[in-house]
Amino acid sequence: MALFIHLASEKQTASIRRTGIRAQRVRKGAYGDFDRVVFAMPVTNNFYVSHQWLRELKRSGQRTTFGVYFRIPDEQDVMVGHYNQAHLQMTASEAVGLIFNLPSAEGYEILIPRRIDADEIHSIKSLPQVLGWRYYPTAKGRKPCGCRIREAYG
Repeated sequence: MALFIHLASEKQTASIRRTGIRAQRVRKGAYGDFDRVVFAMPVTNNFYVSHQWLRELKRSGQRTTFGVYFRIPDEQDVMVGHYNQAHLQMTASEAVGLIFNLPSAEGYEILIPRRIDADEIHSIKSLPQVLGWRYYPTAKGRKPCGCRIREAYG
């Protein structure tokens, strides 16, 4: 069973400890047949890659972000892919293997099509709040604009 991390607001941590991580509704058809998902990343040897989404999530207004570490069965169906490209459906162990073997896993995400129960949660930890990328993974040193730079990255 691989270890995953879900980034959550500090305000949600007490509820998550009691009831687990609630799946978020997503746009119909955006991720195959999945209409509710939990966004996650596998915990890798590279701390930055595992926690890369922190700064991008802070842009939406979250103040303090915590890491919720959990395990799911290896056979669990998930979707994996780059945030602005089509995602592939596979088992959790295959998705972890895919991300571990990428030369650069920045911008990748795993979507789990169900809630994460409280007994599947391993730990909840405070994280450094200046970790990750904003706008898109290779944006460092470039000014943000409304053009199609993100598509050029893809």
